[in-house]
Amino acid sequence: MFIKIRRDTLIILLLAFILILCGRLITYVAFASSNDINDGIPISGIIVKGNDIVPIETIRANVMQAGFRDGSVIYGDILKTSKREVSLQDAILTAQEFATRSTVPGTSVEPIVAADVQIDKNTGVVTVTVIEDFSSVELENQTRSTGSYEE
Repeated sequence: MFIKIRRDTLIILLLAFILILCGRLITYVAFASSNDINDGIPISGIIVKGNDIVPIETIRANVMQAGFRDGSVIYGDILKTSKREVSLQDAILTAQEFATRSTVPGTSVEPIVAADVQIDKNTGVVTVTVIEDFSSVELENQTRSTGSYEE
């Protein structure tokens, strides 16, 4: 049941195994210790906080229109989308403006008075915090009365 192997062949096989193992270890350590990111940070998702009435999907869709969608990548202070490159600060301001234009579905009511957009440059997560205030919303009554009430 034993396989006969010469001593010098065994030594060569052990040295080859040790060299392969050391090469893999050195490659891992070199990758883990590097802090250079050449590929940028991809946008990995949008988190919406503070909304009560306006649906998350509506706010998320509006923020995506500012460039924070799948396929967009952050390179330092530049946001690269599939169609253009824009300053990250300009994209944040645009996303804040688009988030405040989010409406209640089926209406033209825009209850969001302020939005704060923050980006984690390590993970690519976009966090949108909105403030809804219905006291500042101008509502117009479009219904007509068919009768009059006299007192």
